[in-house]
Amino acid sequence: MKLITATTYEEMCQKAARVLAAQITLKPQSVLGLATGSTPIGIYQELVREYQEGKLNFSQVTTVNLDEYLGLSPENDQSYRYFMNQHLFNKVNIPKENTHVPSGQPQNPQEECRQYEELLAAVGPVDIQLLGIGNNGHIGFNEPCGHFPEFTHVVNLSESTIQANSRFFAHSSQVPRQAVSMGIGTIMKAKKILLVASGQGKAQIVYDMMFGPVTPQVPASLLRFHPDVTVFADQEAGVLALAALSK
Repeated sequence: MKLITATTYEEMCQKAARVLAAQITLKPQSVLGLATGSTPIGIYQELVREYQEGKLNFSQVTTVNLDEYLGLSPENDQSYRYFMNQHLFNKVNIPKENTHVPSGQPQNPQEECRQYEELLAAVGPVDIQLLGIGNNGHIGFNEPCGHFPEFTHVVNLSESTIQANSRFFAHSSQVPRQAVSMGIGTIMKAKKILLVASGQGKAQIVYDMMFGPVTPQVPASLLRFHPDVTVFADQEAGVLALAALSK
């Protein structure tokens, strides 16, 4: 697991975006695993800018997203399908049929999980998986629990995740209580993983992920067993991990 730090959030996003841009340039048919949340927004802005400048072509790229809230339609402005359309898909030349996000309104959530696993197997393996990290160490919506979930599954969101995400909703009562998420076993199948973290509030969990015990109570800690993980952190998020590496 490598750590790359940056002075600012903007610089961190530029560094991470360069890795994704290089992947698309070298392999136009790349399969990219994508994440939502506030941290990746700057990365998507960088990719859109490079597309607008004629440096990137998304026409053969396939994307698969980590997760989606249960109960939200694609048109809901808090759904992750809406997020991806607004921040990336509608702004580049990727065919919509090449973009995949779990359904937030499946008739049978368990069947949706099974079908999403089949889709991932059909289009994969993922060349680069982009991840954020929650304050409690969750990746995707894999919350701290007694085991590392292997496959795409229905998650009961923790209260800490609901509260963290409530800033995007008018009230915390509007935050869905469940989501569909890739399992950690599914995430670990990606050839390369980029994890991005920003802000002082992520400093301790980045340290715990990199140097603490490998435990399902810190789901991201299992990434230490992946052969190719790069953590991109701004100065605030990387301060504790960087200090440990400097000893």
